[in-house]
Amino acid sequence: MEMDPRCSRLEAPMRPSVFALMLALLSSAPLLAHPGSGITVDRRGQVYFADTGGGVWKIDTARRVTQVDATRFHWLANDLDGKFAKGRLPEVTNGDFVRVGVDPTLIMSSDFPVVIGQDGAFYYPATDPASKRVQILRWTASGDRSVLATLPAATESGPLEWINGLAAGADGAIYYSENEAVRRVSARGEISTVAAKVSVSGCITVPGNEPGVGVFLRGLAVTAEGTVYVAAAGCGAVLRIDRGGVTAIHRTTSPWSPTAVAVADRDVFVLEYLHTATEDRQAWIPRVRQLRADGASTILATISRR
Repeated sequence: MEMDPRCSRLEAPMRPSVFALMLALLSSAPLLAHPGSGITVDRRGQVYFADTGGGVWKIDTARRVTQVDATRFHWLANDLDGKFAKGRLPEVTNGDFVRVGVDPTLIMSSDFPVVIGQDGAFYYPATDPASKRVQILRWTASGDRSVLATLPAATESGPLEWINGLAAGADGAIYYSENEAVRRVSARGEISTVAAKVSVSGCITVPGNEPGVGVFLRGLAVTAEGTVYVAAAGCGAVLRIDRGGVTAIHRTTSPWSPTAVAVADRDVFVLEYLHTATEDRQAWIPRVRQLRADGASTILATISRR
């Protein structure tokens, strides 16, 4: 898959991104990029999230915050059963995967979204060299790779060059987000639309988002019942998508905006970032918010750069 130019990577210390540095040197305009979009909850209720300016952090059940790793990638997948704790991870063009921690093992991704499916396989997008279309690939712990689905070349919003988020459904399906749509891929590779041409009333302006990006749907999560929660990073809102339609359940105040969500029990955990007009990863301050089923909203942690 072509690297999303809006999410140039900055890898762990001593592993500089040559690709991103070359782009920055060759372009006379500032390199557009966006903060990380990775958050997950383990079986103990501990929250892990990606910080593109500081690494990987954990919030335990006592709300203590500790740094787990210094890898400053954008996305992460939670390998709850440890199937990928050892063995070979797939090799990709213009990107890297690394393991972080044990119990759970997190698989960090530098340049595109990743997820562990209900079947225990690792899913990630890539661009097919022949058709130039985005595919969702399936990688097993034994090292077998297959294509789950080849996505349409274009959607209602125009050409599809990348996807913004991946999530696993309880029925074995994989969900993905585009700028203005959420779609579902069944375990048999059949693609259907959950919501398209998504809009948010009262959409705010978030620094760093290029003109025309719209609601900019990014990280998403799916409940066992099929309800989708997704971060509308371009509008500073968290959306719930169910049979009743699309509803904004939380709004931030610019320059803060959500980039990813996770669901545990009936609560929604939101990764929010302080966005900037230009790429400044140290100025991208992350925080994690818990939206409880009873309507309460609590900020669990904010990462300080001091």
